[in-house]
Amino acid sequence: MGRKRRGDAIDGVLLLDKPSGITSNLALQKARRALNAVKAGHAGTLDPLATGLLPLLFGEATKFSADLLDADKGYRARIRLGIRTDTADADGEVVAQRPVSASRDQVVAALARFRGTVAQVPPMHSALKRDGKPLYAYARAGIEVERTPRTVTITRLDLLDFDATDLTVDIDCSKGTYIRTLADDLGEVLGCGAHLLQLQRTRVGRLALEHGVALAAFEALDRDERLAMLLPVDSLLQDLARVDLGAPQAQRFAHGNELELGITNERTPGRKRVYGPEANLLGIAELNPLGVLQPRRLLTQEVGP
Repeated sequence: MGRKRRGDAIDGVLLLDKPSGITSNLALQKARRALNAVKAGHAGTLDPLATGLLPLLFGEATKFSADLLDADKGYRARIRLGIRTDTADADGEVVAQRPVSASRDQVVAALARFRGTVAQVPPMHSALKRDGKPLYAYARAGIEVERTPRTVTITRLDLLDFDATDLTVDIDCSKGTYIRTLADDLGEVLGCGAHLLQLQRTRVGRLALEHGVALAAFEALDRDERLAMLLPVDSLLQDLARVDLGAPQAQRFAHGNELELGITNERTPGRKRVYGPEANLLGIAELNPLGVLQPRRLLTQEVGP
């Protein structure tokens, strides 16, 4: 006899403004309990220190988490000069202190060095794994292991404020960028050391914090109001071109069959979001150069908050 499913089948996306001091997983579990949702996940962990946009995915939306994990991110960061920590952020232990003599012009010039494609060494206090064990486990044991630099892209790094020791910057960057590492590297360029004081994620792909809801405010809503906060699943797929199918084609596609659509000026090869005749999302597919629509990820039920 199968296990009885606990909770409700809820599909949608919640743009949560995560508070500081809790893990991304705890924030997810609190929101999941508030909705009594069967299935939930998040797309991209924020450190406990960090605040800001944490997209939470429910039900069918969890199938598209990879699209958010691969998306560019936006952050607002507060960096303190003159102090290095072992974690490169305010949660760590101070390992060095140096005087700060950098001018605003020197800070602006130093920031310019980090725009574009840069190499970062992942911090020891991170979830990246080495021989099956996360780096933070080695760090907690006092062991430092060699890490391979990773290439990331920083498309925007703008100075908003500078007051001799603290600076605030806005950042747009590729996936996998460590803002803690950026702060630490900036301190080395300026010759005084630095660490990340505060971090707020403002954007994940097209999803923006300005449309998010604080966890406490979400928990204070009644059930209908909570459900109304959910975005539809296809809010995760707006960067993909749309393909609409008639009833016979939609039925074949929903069963995993390829469709010959051809290539036209309006229909070019690439990943697509696919809809049925009632504008219901069926899934995503790849239209190959021969005009064949190949299902890649399908929904299994009608979707909606």
